Amino acid sequence: MRRSIKILLLWLGGLLLAAPGWAAPPLVSPAELQALRAAGQVRIIDTREEAAYALQHVPDAVSAPYGRWRGPATNPGLVPPLPELTALVQSLGLTPEQRAVLVYTGTDSSDFATAARAYWTLKSLGVRELSILNGGLNAWRAAGLPVSNQPAVAPRSAWQPRFNPQWLATRADVRQLLGNGQAVLVDSRPAPFFQGKVGHDAAKARGTLPGAVNLDSDLYFELGSAVLLDKAGLAAEADAAHAAPGQTVVTFCNAGHWSATDWFVRSELLGEKNVKLYPGSIIDWSQAPEPLPMANEPPRLDKLRHMLATWAQRNLTFKTP
Repeated sequence: MRRSIKILLLWLGGLLLAAPGWAAPPLVSPAELQALRAAGQVRIIDTREEAAYALQHVPDAVSAPYGRWRGPATNPGLVPPLPELTALVQSLGLTPEQRAVLVYTGTDSSDFATAARAYWTLKSLGVRELSILNGGLNAWRAAGLPVSNQPAVAPRSAWQPRFNPQWLATRADVRQLLGNGQAVLVDSRPAPFFQGKVGHDAAKARGTLPGAVNLDSDLYFELGSAVLLDKAGLAAEADAAHAAPGQTVVTFCNAGHWSATDWFVRSELLGEKNVKLYPGSIIDWSQAPEPLPMANEPPRLDKLRHMLATWAQRNLTFKTP
């Protein structure tokens, strides 16, 4: 019986890989990943921290922690320099043709965003056969599939990628789009960020981009999980942005994290054509040399209170009685 199942998985994996004209689906289930893995022609990339990877991971997965896909702590949403990304994809044994599947933990929607941001980066670099494991490692284990604590190393590639800006919006791009009616700006953060009630420590201002629509990326997921809704549910949530046909949709958040999920849903799962990610997002916008317009920015007194509270939190310690 077990031998028959293994043969079936090998056949399915081979069929998925060999079928002419079949593009890789953006999401795969644990059973589909197991079929691809059994066929031995997939690169599994684990985006979790090294310590979590060392404890257990999908067998044969190679480690590429989320921090390697990000910019510096002062502006973490920035795209790393091309030489750094080149070294990363070469260490993972990637080429444009290599079938690749990204794995995350599977705890919640924010966790999913680590895989979505890595997916956006790899697609921009030119990887064509790319997917995310829906539900992450937690879904893999729930399906009763094996895990390993043995590190895997991919044969190094010599690929020299080029970054395709098709799905990228820069600060300059967003400035040109403000108020011209050609784009819908989607703020993928929880409402308190959009409303200016809270802000990221690295951002120099609170609030949102002028004219932005708030659509929390968490709404794309089954309640309390890291599993995405079905296509009809995703479309219903995405429609709340009221993007007209032909309009560009630019997704942003604090640092291109939650908004990577929004980009993934719209571009990859719903097939919208003009979707871009502003990876620097509010942190990058607020750090511009000259102050840029913001909406929902709190009054000066509230800003001063916030600055004082942040300073106190960082510099003062209080002993409890």
